[in-house]
Amino acid sequence: MKSLKFLLGLVMVAAFALTACQPEVVTKTEIQTQIVEVEVAAKDTTVQIGYAAPALYGGQKMIEDAFAQAVNKMGWSIITTNANADPQKQNDDIDYMLSLGVDAIVTVPEDSAGICAAVEKANAAGVPFFTIDRSPAGCKIAMTVLSDNFLAGQQAGQKMVDMLTKVYGKPEGKVLEITGNLGQNVGQLRRDGFHDIVDKYPDIEVIQKVGDWDAAKGQQIAIDVLTANPDLRGIYMHSDNVYVPGTLAALEQVRGSVPLRGEKDHMIMTSVDCGPTALEGIWNGTHDGCGGQPVSDFPVVTAYIDKALKGEPIEEGEFVQEGAIWSPAKIKANADGTMELFLATVLVDESNISTDIPWTLMDKSGTKPEGTAYVSK
Repeated sequence: MKSLKFLLGLVMVAAFALTACQPEVVTKTEIQTQIVEVEVAAKDTTVQIGYAAPALYGGQKMIEDAFAQAVNKMGWSIITTNANADPQKQNDDIDYMLSLGVDAIVTVPEDSAGICAAVEKANAAGVPFFTIDRSPAGCKIAMTVLSDNFLAGQQAGQKMVDMLTKVYGKPEGKVLEITGNLGQNVGQLRRDGFHDIVDKYPDIEVIQKVGDWDAAKGQQIAIDVLTANPDLRGIYMHSDNVYVPGTLAALEQVRGSVPLRGEKDHMIMTSVDCGPTALEGIWNGTHDGCGGQPVSDFPVVTAYIDKALKGEPIEEGEFVQEGAIWSPAKIKANADGTMELFLATVLVDESNISTDIPWTLMDKSGTKPEGTAYVSK
């Protein structure tokens, strides 16, 4: 059977800077030049990948779609299950995949610590284990490919500070933070990155409420906090894919309207993800900024799955992909020994919403609306 070989060059390059802040600097002594060689079989469906999705809606559906397309391009086959946000079911799904004899497991952990029970079984069976978007906590796997969630939180925090300063003259006032699941490292990092910025300003009071990636819960949080705090000035959401629709509905219910950016009583809103609802909000003036995840590029993990299947090691260093807005990305071992590939996030706001880049972060086929984006006064 004929195959196609291609090289992904991993070379040393200068530090990558973003609008608001920079990712953690990796010194030259920590970086190794790597070349990842991937042999793609034309139709080698003897390689079977198990994908244990935590859910199949919103951002998680986008992740699954992009990964499935990448697996198909490799010529492999894929088995996908849906845990419906149930950590135990996700572990059971992985047990089922192992019983089928899959060659590798890929998942987005619903519970970063709880997934380790499934990891242990996969390791015992000699099946390489990979995660996307979230790392396990307390066990070692082959690799996690994820956005730099701390950086995304920083970007959302800096945009909040900038908007408070622009609207009120200085960074002050009450801000609601609707978190994700703080038992997952992604929620912790989006929290910590945001606070790394806003906690420098003592006149900003953050009201933190745990949303657990639950849209209905997030909407009720917004209603309750808006009702109890008529002087609320800003809202930071750990996931705009989850919380923006409910937050807009809460504003309509409690305040009667959603003033646009630059208008009186505009609610400053920042977030992480940069999903369709947030991008549309930035475009039309209801949203102010987001730390954009390059979800459509998470499937770079397939290059490393291929390496693992060939028995090749995954090493620390830099990952460079020509033309990728997140490149160069860094690969580092975490405290558990898992190799983590961090893709840099992008601050999206009114300054770049009219370009094509934001609309392809979550979906490569995304296109910006026709017409002109809203410009704040």
